[in-house]
Amino acid sequence: MSQLPLVLSGPILRKTTPNQVTFWLASSKSISAELSLYPESESAITIPNEQMIKGHQSLQSADSLFINLITIELSEPLPCNQWIGYDLVLVTNDSGDKLTWKDWAPELVYEGRKLPGFLLPSNVKRIMHGSCRKPHHPSEDGLVRADQWLSENDPNGWPSALIMSGDQIYTDDVSTPMLVAIHELIEKLDFPSESFMSAKVFDSSELHKFSPHYNQRETVLPVLNDDERAVKAIFKGARKPVFTSISAQNHLVSLAEVLAMYLLVWSPSCWELLDINLPQNYDETAFNPEKERLIAFRAGLKRVRRLMAHLPCAMIFDDHEITDDWNLNAAWERAAYNHPFSKRIIGNALIGYFLCQGWANAPENFDKKLIEEVQQVLKSPGDTPHEALIDDLLKFPNWHYQWNTSPLILVLDTRTHRWRSERNFNKPSGLMDWEMLSELQQKLLHKEAVILVSPAPIFGVKLIEVIQGIFTWFGKPLVVDSENWMAHPGTANTLINMFRSSKTPKNFVILSGDVHYSFVYHIECRGSKQSSNIWQITSSGIKNEFPKKLLDILDRLNRWLFSPKSPLNWFTKRRSLRVIPHKPIPSSRGERLVNASGMGLVEFNPDGSLLKVTHLNSDGKNIGFEIDEASARWE
Repeated sequence: MSQLPLVLSGPILRKTTPNQVTFWLASSKSISAELSLYPESESAITIPNEQMIKGHQSLQSADSLFINLITIELSEPLPCNQWIGYDLVLVTNDSGDKLTWKDWAPELVYEGRKLPGFLLPSNVKRIMHGSCRKPHHPSEDGLVRADQWLSENDPNGWPSALIMSGDQIYTDDVSTPMLVAIHELIEKLDFPSESFMSAKVFDSSELHKFSPHYNQRETVLPVLNDDERAVKAIFKGARKPVFTSISAQNHLVSLAEVLAMYLLVWSPSCWELLDINLPQNYDETAFNPEKERLIAFRAGLKRVRRLMAHLPCAMIFDDHEITDDWNLNAAWERAAYNHPFSKRIIGNALIGYFLCQGWANAPENFDKKLIEEVQQVLKSPGDTPHEALIDDLLKFPNWHYQWNTSPLILVLDTRTHRWRSERNFNKPSGLMDWEMLSELQQKLLHKEAVILVSPAPIFGVKLIEVIQGIFTWFGKPLVVDSENWMAHPGTANTLINMFRSSKTPKNFVILSGDVHYSFVYHIECRGSKQSSNIWQITSSGIKNEFPKKLLDILDRLNRWLFSPKSPLNWFTKRRSLRVIPHKPIPSSRGERLVNASGMGLVEFNPDGSLLKVTHLNSDGKNIGFEIDEASARWE
């Protein structure tokens, strides 16, 4: 057996401001930490030991897995607009050994630098953003492309943040080699067994070792009554012939599986421990090609770790962190949460999201009581406290958050505050309810510029939204993921009124993902004197793409049916708005959608208005977008 590395994943730079520095990392031993900061033009800052102890929270998740969050509040603000190196020294609590990044991640620094580090621009000049990263997708990894961009550019021009707007992992679409790797890692880290209720498997050890059900998870997932068809669709993977097909045949179930997945998608360290052997009686002709894709994915993880150690990372869930179509409508919720096993599966994914993403977005949102509750469940999963924690996290009101940059970055939770349809539980819920939209509007008051992060585009491709609406009308919203801001009348009208309000910020940039293609739209209010500069910028996916031929057809049909001057716009909920698609460069005639994995790079003027949008293709090419209004004419 290979010796476990001390650092299993990370360090990931999280919420970082002039007054606060936050690191997330996973270790194989209980550790304490020492931190020194090195501003380029000022004296070094060594954080006192008492302050490090106060700011270091550690949750033991397995015999050899500790999730660490280090949040340091600084008495004197860090300088802006200059390089700040950091030296994070880890001390093992059992032996007292001190290890620096040179010991546990020698590839962590960029060429010419003695330490990893970051910058804190006084104004947001650039943002890097993306969503949807599926390890076994055949496209290249956009996070590797992002690291390449950082390595080629002066740090003074680096983005202020790396925003990942959903589907950072896929619990519901897992290749068999990845599930084998997850089970091997679970054994190495020695997770406690988790008991299940109302399930065909007694506990997680049975599922991990003796009966893993590779590519057959639907046989152990909930068996429901006829009136609970929504949950059957959740876990069996509803086929979606109009757009795509989602497979849940290796759906993650246990909390250990979810946590192991996070370790494997963000760091190379754990992969060195694994063999990924062909399961007994499994077809190698299906297994080997997926394993080759996984090996290629693994090859880029050193660069992914380096990227995430240098840019402050903001994250938010969409659906695939939990399961496809999560909280799509009231019928889905009623069926899913009334079955103990399906609720456990959803809850385990949400616990994993808290530990690996949500906690470090805004550490101040999570009180000591909740942290203690999580630790109790990690020590003894499957007991009554486990169910109580899931209830608390499902009801948790503050997954959304803001970073007080200039402009302000507001990150929306579009999954747990849904505006449910009261007339028909099968109709799609609004992505945010009236109360949360009202709270959002209050946060926008008196702001000159705002960067709003919405996992799903607020202004999407109208033709695709119409197709979603048609399936909803026939009572089949699960067939095509009928999740868009305009699908629910209450949400749509409240949102449009917000954009038409004279109190809307002058410069308004919306960053989104979800859809597996990228585009730039400019939005104008018809017949309104308000002059807000509203942009919808969508970048998706980091490692995922839309079926090419189908997207080409939809792109061109949308051009003819819903151009800004088309009379069909008057039959849509956004009739009071003029939505202008902007051209990719280069592009063919009529093309407005970019179908390539990669990352979005958005640049801003000093007043927060949009300057430039570039899609950094994972194959190394760049695609720009025409921002000038005259160049956005509709052929």
